[in-house]
Formats: sequence, C-alpha cells, structure tokens
Amino acid sequence: MPSQKEIDRRYQNIRSRMQVAGIDALIVCGNQYAGFEGAVFYTSGFEIVHRYVYVLIPLEGEPTLVFPREARWIGDKKKPWVKDQVWPDIPGVWLRDRAVERKWKRAQAPFELVPFDQEFDMARAVKSEEELAEVRDAMEIIVDGFWALVAAYQPGKTEAEIMAPAVERFFARGAGPRMMNILLSGENGEANAYFKVPGLRKVAAGDLLLYSLEITGAGGYWVEFSRPLLQGKPGATTQKMADAYPLAMESARKLMRAGELASNVHRSVADTFAKHGFSLGHLSGHSIGTTMIEYPAIGAKTDVPLEENMIFSLHPQVVDQDGTVCLYTQDTYRIGKTEGECLADVPWKFFTGEETRTSVKAGQRSEVSP
Repeated sequence: MPSQKEIDRRYQNIRSRMQVAGIDALIVCGNQYAGFEGAVFYTSGFEIVHRYVYVLIPLEGEPTLVFPREARWIGDKKKPWVKDQVWPDIPGVWLRDRAVERKWKRAQAPFELVPFDQEFDMARAVKSEEELAEVRDAMEIIVDGFWALVAAYQPGKTEAEIMAPAVERFFARGAGPRMMNILLSGENGEANAYFKVPGLRKVAAGDLLLYSLEITGAGGYWVEFSRPLLQGKPGATTQKMADAYPLAMESARKLMRAGELASNVHRSVADTFAKHGFSLGHLSGHSIGTTMIEYPAIGAKTDVPLEENMIFSLHPQVVDQDGTVCLYTQDTYRIGKTEGECLADVPWKFFTGEETRTSVKAGQRSEVSP
C-alpha cells in the first residue's frame, strides 16, 4: 500500500490537471481485462478480481468507489484507502444523480462527459521514488521468471511446458492474475509475425521462440521483457534482423532522456531497421505503470517531451517485407537526465537453454575486463 504522502501526490497531480481542463469530477474506469484494471488500483488501492469498478474523484472532497451491486462480495473492500463505497443497481445512474446533486457542469450544459485519458496518464507518467521501487521489484520478478523459463527450455517439451516455471515464479512472488504471457514462434529459425497463447505444440531444436513476458509485482506496476530462445541456427532473414536489433535498442536508449521527444526515440528505432531493409510491425513502445499501456506512446506522431523518471516499455517488432517473418524483444526503461536506464541486466542474444544467470553475468564481466 502506498504511503499517505504518495497518495496525496497522486491526487494533487490529477486535480491540478482537472482544474486546468475545467473538470468538476473525474470518473476513473477499470475492469478485469488484464493490464487495464490499473487506473482503479492507482487511484483507490482496490484490486479488481472480477467485473468492473469506477472511482469518482471530485475536484474537491473525498473520492468514492462505485461498484455494481452484484460485485459486493468480490474483492477485499477493506484494503483500499478510499473508504466511501457504494453498490448501486445501475452505477451509471448513480453517477448521473451524483453529478446533478453536486451541480457539476461544463460550459452551459447541466453536465457533460469529456475525454480525459491523456491528461490522466500524463498526471501519473513521472514516477516517484516510492513507485520506482515497485517497478524495480517487478523487474526483478520478471527476470527471475525468465531464467526459470531458460532452464525449462528443451526441445520435445511443449510451448506451454517451457512457459510454466516462469508463471509459477510470477504467481508465487505476487503477480497474481496480473500477467499476460504470449508467444511468437516458428520453425527453421524463424518466427511467424503473429502472437498466440503458448499451447501444446511440441518444440523442435530449430524453432525460434519469442516469449513476451508482461507482469506486475505485488505493487501493481507493469514491466515487460523478452529475449529469443533458439538451439538451432537462425534463418537468414532472422539473422539480418538480429544484426540490427542491438543497434536499434541502444540508439533508442541513448535518446530516452529528459526533454527529448518520444517521436525521436521511435524514429531512431525505425531508421535503424530501415537501413537493414526492415520495417516495424507497430509502435516502438509506450509509457507503462499500473496500467499496461499508458500515454504517451513511442510513435512517429507522439511529439511529447520525455521527463525524468517516466517508465517506458520498448518493444519493436521488426517484420520482413512480406509481413510473415519477425523478430521481437522487450525491455523496460527509466527516462534519465542524459540517457535511458534499461532495468533488466540481461544481454540481447539467442538463448539456448544452457545459460544461467550467474554464467551470463560472469561473461559480461569478462567482456569489460582489461
């Protein structure tokens, strides 16, 4: 649970932006969809187990948790710091009636619903030291799970069996249901350019596996991480992509600094891959926090200045000209004063299953030894 100082900081940041926008009250929405329940957790401390919840934050006064009546016995209602809680038959009607009762309005209308997504995300984009501690804890958990996955990687097992030890670590260390672990895979050292759920397909030595690990720690802060697994040789196209990947990620990291535009970070990634003859399947990445995908994105049209201690997931998916073969990685970064900080101390390489966390760190030390 965050400290009272941290809770006050959050509300102050949100309300300052509400005031600028002329907003009388903010309705924060969340549901069970993994990765998108976090706004409610961030503003109230309530952990959604099932269904949906609203947090009503007035410009002045105490916030209210609004639950659907059928969710009265779902979730620990004593845990959140927001103690004003209601269970109306129809939450939308209750919210309307509260707006009328408090005479909330905008312009000349009795009241008006207006979008506030970007303002809300920018209010929580810069992380406090308390939040950064939660992010680093989640990063340690996801890397721990990755090494469990590497240890389990063996041809003859199914995609799901290789994934299972990582999920066990994640759940045991507090992620709960807040995880989304999906996969890109394919034969002959190439991965198909579409995500899927790890299933019962048996893995061969020449299969390329790109597990996309996305979880939170107990504090609810999302992190993302991925590295390729392959015991055979990468295909020719995959190898060309792999030659460009470390260059693209490092060029982006150097630009992940205070004052730089998010679009410039994306452009550095896209341009690096373009020089090698490839394009990106989607955006380079996005801000990340208690919600899996937050504003701003790392995209061509996102001319938003970065600020120190923002957290971003950088996950460029590079695809061939036919859109059939891809390579993918994920890293989570902190925006620094002069350059970005990658929060995972794991090199980019094709992992064979023979590596251990200790051996990789020893190899990193030997590379920099005189």
